[in-house]
Amino acid sequence: MPDVDEVEDDAEEMPLSLRLSIADTLTLGNATCGFMAVYFTTTGILIPHLTGSQESGMARHSAATAVILMLCAAIFDLFDGLVARKLRSSPMGAELDNLSDLISFGLAPAYFVLVYGMVADDAHQRVAAVGAIVVLLAVVLRLARFSCVTVKDGTFQGMPSPFGALTVISIVLLELPFVATLLAIVGVAWLMVSRVEYPKPRGPLAGAVLTWIVLAMGLLAAWAFDAPGGQLLLQTGCALQLVMGAVIPLFATARRVNNFRDNRREARAAQLP
Repeated sequence: MPDVDEVEDDAEEMPLSLRLSIADTLTLGNATCGFMAVYFTTTGILIPHLTGSQESGMARHSAATAVILMLCAAIFDLFDGLVARKLRSSPMGAELDNLSDLISFGLAPAYFVLVYGMVADDAHQRVAAVGAIVVLLAVVLRLARFSCVTVKDGTFQGMPSPFGALTVISIVLLELPFVATLLAIVGVAWLMVSRVEYPKPRGPLAGAVLTWIVLAMGLLAAWAFDAPGGQLLLQTGCALQLVMGAVIPLFATARRVNNFRDNRREARAAQLP
């Protein structure tokens, strides 16, 4: 049996790459929330549907719980970056962040879309499965590109995966016709792998993002407990999420066009005698 002093010496000599920082712990919270979102989607929506439960369609409480967990994952993802910049992150930080994002913002929303295709009255299961795969692959490609491509500071290239995941979920919760739902989901997947620039949530923008997430949680809770006007409030929140997803790329494109025009004017002015 090893001596106590030997065990302590081994702990002190543990490689730095195996030590978790505070930011890494928050990242693991992100992964846990994503897994639990899959759990509630399965036990509260899919299994009752398969067993012939009287509650048809998307079970409100379980759907709301699953989405709230994805929102919690987004909060963890927001704060782990802030904490890593203020304190430190272990050498595993970037890898842990990508793996956790894949679970919470790739697998969880894709699975939500898949289950929607199985329980919704007007949905087509196999077509919804294709849409779910498109979402998952878009997040995989986006995260892989994020690890390999360097972009200018303060911006993301393509819609960030947390924003994309919440937009996909909002599309499903709006309960639009199946074809419109699928086309909108594919559009969001395209934005995630596009070259459209999105601002990173820092400073006041981070506060605005956090406020929006907390507000979304409140809307989901009101919907889940069938509060007066809860359905309308949820649909309004989901519609606003879609509007932001459509408007931000327009602002980004307009800014790039204006920057291009300014650079051309400066170049022409520099050529003049």
